[in-house]
Amino acid sequence: MQRMLIVEDELALNNCLQEFFRLKGFSTQSAFSGEEAVERLTEGPVDIILLDVLLPGLTGIEVLRWAKERYPAVKVIVVTAVDDEGVQETARRYGADAVISKPFDFSDSTWFRVLAQPT
Repeated sequence: MQRMLIVEDELALNNCLQEFFRLKGFSTQSAFSGEEAVERLTEGPVDIILLDVLLPGLTGIEVLRWAKERYPAVKVIVVTAVDDEGVQETARRYGADAVISKPFDFSDSTWFRVLAQPT
C-alpha cells in the first residue's frame, strides 16, 4: 500500500482528498501547514506528497525543497490555485513530478495519470 501525505490547509478539501485516495487503496495522512508537513515527514518518509503551494507558515515550495533534499525518490504532486507560470516552473525546478491546477476534478484521468508517471 502506497503512503501519501496530503498537505492542504483547507479542511474540507483535505478531507475529500483523504477519502478519495483511501478508497483508491492509499494509506493517507494529512498536514494543514508547511511546518506540520515537515513534522510528518520527519516521523517517516512517504511514497507520495500531494502538496498545496499556499500554506500557512512554510510555503509548499519550501516544503518541496526540504522533502526532495531528504527524500529524493518521493513523488511530489504540487496543487495550486495560483495561475502563474513562475510558480509552476519553480515547483518543477525544485523537483515536483507534476503540477495540478485548482479547481480540479476527482476523476481517475486527473490523478492516476500523474501518479503512474515514473519519477
